Amino acid sequence: RADRTMLGREQEAWLSRQLAGSGAVWNVLAQQVLVGSLPLAGGEFPMDKWDGAPAARERLLDELKTRAVANPVVLTGDNHNNWVFDLRRRNGDLVGTEFAGTSVTSNSDGAEISEEYRSAVGAPHIRWHNSQRGYVVCEITPKLWTTHFRVTPVVTRPGGNVITKASFVVEAGRPGAARI
Repeated sequence: RADRTMLGREQEAWLSRQLAGSGAVWNVLAQQVLVGSLPLAGGEFPMDKWDGAPAARERLLDELKTRAVANPVVLTGDNHNNWVFDLRRRNGDLVGTEFAGTSVTSNSDGAEISEEYRSAVGAPHIRWHNSQRGYVVCEITPKLWTTHFRVTPVVTRPGGNVITKASFVVEAGRPGAARI
């Protein structure tokens, strides 16, 4: 279908009302499907993510921009990879940031960069990728959002060390993440 939805019309309307009435410093959308565009080799896109419903994604990003939603951050889990995306509308407007995390318990140890997504990593809106197992820690103040990606190279046997692989900040009033 040309206009697949991710949320359904009633849910989209509900989210729109919630965003319009939000007085929060940070507006967090927590969910489990990548919003950021993930271009694959050969010009393909994964259809089980928001890439499979581009009109719905554009409506969401338009909503964030036209309603002037303060500091939108999308937290995405259950992805088996770590990602940081600049969330941009089709016209290039930067409207938010997405932090997507992997899980500690998955089928394998992961890798520095997933071969499946190696071709996507150079896209300008993808700020970072890693496919090691781990979790994210977010520190939030009224002026600054900091996300730390904590990973371990080994989950298939005891003794894997957990390290902070990368950290990013988003300043209130300035969409987009910067690596620190």
